[in-house]
This record gives sequence, C-alpha cells and structure tokens, in this order.
Amino acid sequence: MSGRLHINVNILNAGVFGGSWRFPGTDGLASYSIDHYTSIAKKAEAAKLDAVFLADGPSLDPSVTHRTGNNLEPTTVLARVAAQTERIGLIATLSSSYNDPVELARRLGDLDHLSGGRFGWNVVTTVGPIAARNFGRTGEPDHGLRYRRAAEFVEQVVAAWAARTDFPSPQGRPVVVQAGGSSDGKQLASRVGEVVFSAEQDIRKAKGFRTELREGARCFGRDPDGIVILPGLSTVLGSTEAEAIERRELLDDLLPDAYARGRLAGQLGFSLDGLADDEPIPAELLTEPDEAGGSQTFYRVVKDIIDRENPTLGQLLKKLSGGGGHRIVVGTPEQVADDIERWFRHGAADGFNVMPDVLPSGFNDFVDHVIPELQRRGLFRTEYDGTTLRDHLGLDVPDVPAGVWDSDLSKPLAERSHGTRRGNT
Repeated sequence: MSGRLHINVNILNAGVFGGSWRFPGTDGLASYSIDHYTSIAKKAEAAKLDAVFLADGPSLDPSVTHRTGNNLEPTTVLARVAAQTERIGLIATLSSSYNDPVELARRLGDLDHLSGGRFGWNVVTTVGPIAARNFGRTGEPDHGLRYRRAAEFVEQVVAAWAARTDFPSPQGRPVVVQAGGSSDGKQLASRVGEVVFSAEQDIRKAKGFRTELREGARCFGRDPDGIVILPGLSTVLGSTEAEAIERRELLDDLLPDAYARGRLAGQLGFSLDGLADDEPIPAELLTEPDEAGGSQTFYRVVKDIIDRENPTLGQLLKKLSGGGGHRIVVGTPEQVADDIERWFRHGAADGFNVMPDVLPSGFNDFVDHVIPELQRRGLFRTEYDGTTLRDHLGLDVPDVPAGVWDSDLSKPLAERSHGTRRGNT
C-alpha cells in the first residue's frame, strides 16, 4: 500500500441518493447539460483528485418515472471534460457485452492520446433485460458467459492498445478498471483489473477482499501492487453531526418509495409487491449470491445486510437510500476523514470512489472540507506528481494478457457457446 490515498468522484446525475434530484436548491435536470460534468471535473482537478468517473449502461429505460437517469454517453462527455482540464484522470464505463472490441480499442485509445494519457476504461458486463431488448435480443446471457466474454474482450482491447504505433498513449495504454464482487468478477479483476471498485460495507470483509484480489493477481503472474482497490463511499456532510443527520433524514424523506422498491427488487431479482414495510424480507425468497442472475456484487451486499441485521423492508430501503448498496458515512468532515483514514490504515482500501449524496452541493462540501483535512493528516496529495492517470495511481504498464481464450467475439453474444479456457485458471 502506498502512503497516499487515491480518491475519485463518481458524477452520478444529481447524486447517489435516490431522492437527490429533489433536494432543495438542486437542479434535477443538470446531468443533461455538459456544464454539470465540466464544473465538477474542474473542482476535482483543483482538489488534486485522481479521476472523475462516469457510470453508464447501454440502455434507454422507457419506465423512468421517479428519477432522472444518466443518459449522456460517457466518452462523449469526457472528451469535452478532457478539453477543459489538464491533469485529472477520466474513467468511462463501457460494456463488454454490447460493444465491439476493435472499435472500442480505437475510440478509447484515441481519447487517451488526445487527453495526454488520462483515460481509464471501467469494464462492465451489463446486467438487465432492458439493455438486451435495446440490442434486439430476447433475453440476457447468463452471468458466467458474460464474464467469459469480458475476459476475452479485455484481452483483445489491451492487445490492440499495445500494438498501436500511430497516436500512442502517453501513459503506455489506458488503465483497465473493473468492479469484481462476484466469484466471476473477482477472477476477471485478478487477471486484468488495475483499479477495482468494490461495494464492501464491513471493514474486515473489505480487507479480506483486497487480500484475495492481490493474491489472485499473483496467481496470474502479476504484481499484487499493480491493483488499486477503491471501495465506493457515499458521504453526507454537515458542519455538526446533528446537521449531517438532519440532511440524511431529509434525503430519506425525499426518496420516492416506488423508486426505492423498484431498485431493491432489481438487485434481489424478485418482486417486492405485497411485502409490508414493517416485516423482514422472507428468508425463503433469498438465494445464495453466486446463484443470483443479476448483479451478484450488489445482491451480496444487500444479503449481507439482511443476514447481519435482519431489518424490516422499510428499514432496508432507508439504509440503502435508493443508492444501490455502497457504504454511507454521515457526519462532520473530521468524522468522515476519520472513517476514511481508518479503512486506509487498516489495509481495507487504497482509497475510495466517492459518491456524494447530492451533486454538486455534497461534492463541494467534500472538496472544501474533507480533502483539506486529509491533506492536513498527510494522507492526500497537495499537488499532482505527474500528468497521466497512471502517474496519479502509481501504476506501471502491466504485461499484455496472454490471450488464452478461444471464443469468436465477432459473433453476437447470444449466439456464442460458453467455450472453455485453455491453460491455467
């Protein structure tokens, strides 16, 4: 572990909380304007953050009713952000299930070259029937097949970057980012991930996750120090603890119940219709995480909360706040900094992917008050040491993956066989 934290900001429409767009003084439609992203990126760069991060899914959801969505394509947005910034890293989420590896390698390679070596690619396998329907498919592939394709896909993209002679990357090649919470996801992260986002709620489990991925990387012949683990962290800040709690309570009140129920139902993979708020979720409805068909990462997070706390449905909805399952810290800047320092020094994280409660106000509070406190403690940089995303993260360029997968990526995903892997696993 390096002596300094790594911190990204996730620009998630109006904020990570499900009711953030309804928060007083917030423009609920700001995420549909480019200024929303460029202004946050400029503030992040002034604070010397490692990168801005854009989540995305290749889908247009016809049922958006209770919350605005992230509808601007990430590379389009980050091209504009790159033109208005100089040092901040730029991480775009793009699907391995619904893109072509040759086209994506060129698109991100060109953006990396033009930005001066500041791009990272967050590899996602994309879950949900909506995306499948948008690509003319009757159903989505199973979890294991999506991850097998992702491994092949990443290897092809990285090989294409390594072979570039025209417009080479100033940082060697873009950084590969991945979120590896499921068994398949951890395997992929250990093999190709350089930055890994996680969704751990418990510091002990987070430390175990970090150790497991580093050992997994070693098994693939990689340097364990070549993986940076950044758990997601949602923050709710106040000048006093009481003020922060009041802000959290207001956000809970603003959360549309139908949205919260729909989001949780999507994570669990079954309908919540007919379930009462004052009763726990029936145990017989729950399966083991590795058997879940959707996002196993967030299913695991939610199931751990249920197993540990046995909350009522209403309590669970409030705990998650419609934000997906990332850990939420509520308090003063000093209290939030204490939490960040504890996780970092305990070896549970190399830093955090910060998801403020409300944008831009929650991010402004984080930058104006938490970052200076972390700098005062010697935990976070006061100036950039380099110009590229790899410089910020302290990452060398790893070897190109060996290319031991045998499926044909030119075929539509739904038509491909599961395939088998040759060589070590």
